[in-house]
Amino acid sequence: MSGTPDDSKPQLLHLVFGGEVELPDSHTFIDVDNLDIVGIYPSNAEAETAWRGKAQATVDNANMRYFVVHMHRLLEPGDDDPEA
Repeated sequence: MSGTPDDSKPQLLHLVFGGEVELPDSHTFIDVDNLDIVGIYPSNAEAETAWRGKAQATVDNANMRYFVVHMHRLLEPGDDDPEA
């Protein structure tokens, strides 16, 4: 049935977000209230595509950084799937 989760495969959610950071190599955001929440994606490949698009679109701003958070690892920390 279309639109229903496949019980045989775990759901691996990934959050893509970003914002301007204090220093190019830091994770400290200047304005947490204005983070760019790009979206939540069902696979690492889809999340990486979204991340890459945002990162490339903001390449002229060295302090703008985007990240992929493996939400499924936060929900089930003991599940270390190397494919995720």
